[in-house]
Amino acid sequence: MAIEISARKREAQGTGASRRLRHMGLVPAILYGGDKEPVRLEIDHQALVLNLRNERFHASILTLDVGGAKEQVLLRSVNMHPFKLQVQHVDFQRVSKDKKIHMKVPLHFANAEKSPGVKEQGGVVNHVLNELDIVCFPDDLPEFVEVDLGQLSVGKSMHVRELTLPKGVELSLHKDENPVVATVVVPQLVTEDEEKAAEAVVSAADVPTTEQAAPAKEGEAAAEGDKAGAKAGDKAAGGDKAAAKPAADKGEKKDKK
Repeated sequence: MAIEISARKREAQGTGASRRLRHMGLVPAILYGGDKEPVRLEIDHQALVLNLRNERFHASILTLDVGGAKEQVLLRSVNMHPFKLQVQHVDFQRVSKDKKIHMKVPLHFANAEKSPGVKEQGGVVNHVLNELDIVCFPDDLPEFVEVDLGQLSVGKSMHVRELTLPKGVELSLHKDENPVVATVVVPQLVTEDEEKAAEAVVSAADVPTTEQAAPAKEGEAAAEGDKAGAKAGDKAAGGDKAAAKPAADKGEKKDKK
């Protein structure tokens, strides 16, 4: 069943007009495409936010009701506020049943717990892609593409061209492109690599560098200098004692006379 959303035409445009709409709980929007002129719209913010939480809303043909006139459209762009849960602007594109469309559809992963890599080898699934670029007619647009991981083992990967696509759906890829969708890895291997890297860092930290070793050598040289100074001081003290003794002897002789 198609998702339907209501909108009204808006006459005012510009930054100031859009700001006033947001203060009123409305979202400025635009509808373009097909053989018709673009139409400026305003949509209830709360209703739009509720729809945006639905995965189907992003990758399905929608019914846009503009004052009673209904059109088949795609949601093409959503601009959000940088830090608030507030929709700033949305774009809708008209679709024609006889023209193919380019879309991003979500990937749904199945049977991971049954795969040899998870069930028997203790691995975990790493999701590399979460959506897929496809080309199809509007009536063939799927809500999602399923990725069957039931045969995946550790060290093996699932590529885009291995996926089973619904009827009428084509990949939007260049000739040589075949990106990885998912792979199975063993967490322990990652942990061992991290431990080896940490040990290498610790070992490197234990080896003193030239700059670290230099102060120690300077300290040793200073200590040797202190020892030499002490020896020189002892010699000087001995000399003073020797000089003082004859002077004392002379003084004693004078006293006797």
